[in-house]
Amino acid sequence: MKDRLIEQLDLTGYIERFEEFLARPKPLFMEGDRALHYRFIRALDGVDFKAPPKVAECEGYWMRLSKQGWLGLDDIFEIVKIVRYFVYLQNLRMENEVGKWLAEIVIPPAVLQIAEMFDEKGRLLDSVDENLASLKAAQQQNREAIRQTLARMLSNAKLAPYLVDRQIHYINDEEALLVRGGFNHVMKATVIGRTGAGFFYVIPESVAKLKQKESDIASRLEELYAKIARQISATLREWLKFLRFFDKAFDRFDHYQARVQMAKLGNLSFVLPHQGDEIVLERFAHPALGHPVPVNIDFSKKVLMITGVNAGGKTMLLKSILASAWLAKYLLPMRCDARRTKIGTFKEIEAIIEDPQNVKNDISTFAGRMRQFSALFGRQKLLVGVDEIELGTDSDEAASLFKVMIEALIERGAKVVVTTHHKRLASMMAGDERVELIAAVYDEKRQSPTYTFLQGIIGKSYAFETAERYGVPRNIVAKAREVYGEDKERLNALIERSSVLEKELREKRAKLEKELEELAAQKARYRELNDALEAKLLAKKRELEAIFEAATREVKQALKEKDQRAVHRRLNEAHKIARKAKVQAPERIEKLAVGDRVKYRKNRGVIVALKAKEATIETDEGMKLRVPLSELKRSGPPPKSPRRKSVEVKTERPQKASVKLDLHGLRAEEAIERLDKFLSDALLSGFDEVLIYHGIGTGKLAYAVRQFLKTHPSVQSFGDAPQHMGGFGATVVSL
Repeated sequence: MKDRLIEQLDLTGYIERFEEFLARPKPLFMEGDRALHYRFIRALDGVDFKAPPKVAECEGYWMRLSKQGWLGLDDIFEIVKIVRYFVYLQNLRMENEVGKWLAEIVIPPAVLQIAEMFDEKGRLLDSVDENLASLKAAQQQNREAIRQTLARMLSNAKLAPYLVDRQIHYINDEEALLVRGGFNHVMKATVIGRTGAGFFYVIPESVAKLKQKESDIASRLEELYAKIARQISATLREWLKFLRFFDKAFDRFDHYQARVQMAKLGNLSFVLPHQGDEIVLERFAHPALGHPVPVNIDFSKKVLMITGVNAGGKTMLLKSILASAWLAKYLLPMRCDARRTKIGTFKEIEAIIEDPQNVKNDISTFAGRMRQFSALFGRQKLLVGVDEIELGTDSDEAASLFKVMIEALIERGAKVVVTTHHKRLASMMAGDERVELIAAVYDEKRQSPTYTFLQGIIGKSYAFETAERYGVPRNIVAKAREVYGEDKERLNALIERSSVLEKELREKRAKLEKELEELAAQKARYRELNDALEAKLLAKKRELEAIFEAATREVKQALKEKDQRAVHRRLNEAHKIARKAKVQAPERIEKLAVGDRVKYRKNRGVIVALKAKEATIETDEGMKLRVPLSELKRSGPPPKSPRRKSVEVKTERPQKASVKLDLHGLRAEEAIERLDKFLSDALLSGFDEVLIYHGIGTGKLAYAVRQFLKTHPSVQSFGDAPQHMGGFGATVVSL
């Protein structure tokens, strides 16, 4: 199913290129935490390392060892290549997450010792066994003896009349001489072949004896090789669990390095899928296109319906959306603006693109489409793309049917991309807030598609214009226009206009609903303020009643006193109590809004947030304060900006400065950032001339460096470095 989707989305060539970077074939999916894999890939992206060697699949080796079998020396060398590559990676001492992970893998000394038994071509070293060197020497001596024996025979005067030529011939991997009949009078030999001219290929008896000796030596060597292979296999069997883990770790790194190498070569980016289903593409380019028009699309809603001109890129846009989600799912690099691109997480991705009609299975186009749709309803976290959705049946009936089916898919959590030429379905779904309309743009002056798209409208198919562009005679197209009639043209225009009006109405309605929500919130806020004031008034009333009762008691006590002085003293106490009853004017509640300038005690600022009883203000000094609404007062216009005072700038000479900068392995953006800092440090250090190494490669990095140097205000001149200092791969800069 995955291979079929790759073919449907035109990603076959991309995947074939990617697989060339792998050390061995493997599934694209990486087990484990995708966010962790993404961090490791990003960390490895900044490291310069060599690609791993091509190696064989080792699962069969582990199975053979687990069943007490043994491996051949060629099989063992495949394992050795993996071990040596991991040792190389560990010696790089990467200062990132990948380096920490590699450092945690401790290779047993016994396995490292096995890796040291072979040379770079996979041959056992003579030091592995004392008999190995002697047998190899004997084999070499015997071969030299055969060569010398044949050479002597070719120069033998008695044999010369019988020699057809003075060459050594190889017949079935055997050295032989080509002689005439009667050779047996001067030489004992075995005939191993005959030519059409009646000549004989023979092996002299003396050479045959040497060949037999060579065969014996080869047999002894094979026995020794088999013995060593069994010994190594026994050692590997002891570390079988580690080797299985080690093999998986190699596959994991192989996943990472292949993605990084491909990204560097093609200047591609990685996008980590987020947990939602929103898709926002910025400057995305489908890998199958040579000179693509970058795709910028906001697919935040549940359905994206693409209409418009024939051959205008509708299908390729559909494939681009599905391809971006598929590439992000497997953390494969793509061409896009990764900082502004957002891609959701989808458990399954389905493309309904080809005509499903099949004569062999006796199924029609529409019946095939229904079978494909019926398989979608039971699937979760689904992203589905349908090309020419109303294919194969009456468009009016199909529009109603597909409208209901799309709505059912939305209810089940699916996200749907649809292309269609029929305006009926688009106009029926235009009123659904979960649906986004998009139209392929057609250049009527040039009479050609622009391969760009406009969101929010239903597009015109431009069938007549497309027919003319692809060679249909004009008189036939003109007659077709007459048959089609002006009424249908006007009807299509009304449908297109109605979709625009419906969109505008939807936007106005959303705006009004937002304003109503704000008014409701404001009403609730004033209701709370009113309740607070009533509570405050009630508390004040009770306070006044308590004061009045206390003063009344003092007066009554004063009336009971017979002493005049005591009466006056009691009345004075009553007056003091009465003076506590101060009635203030009710506070004026001002209607404040976000953005109003206000004063809070000694601070002035702007309201940035409002609640029922409090507000958040940002003062002119830059502080944010949460304060009661009752303590806020309106303020005048914002203060004038103070005059800028002269600022003394101090620069310090860098502690570590160099006249050389190496940019090998960096992307253009990273290289320019590092180059800018390097030039600043060089200027502060007082250097008049510096050297920048960028390499030759594809020329992109060198071009980016020199373009930057042209615009740098402190660069006086620059040029290629002398041959002994890097030549075309380096640039000398005068400051």
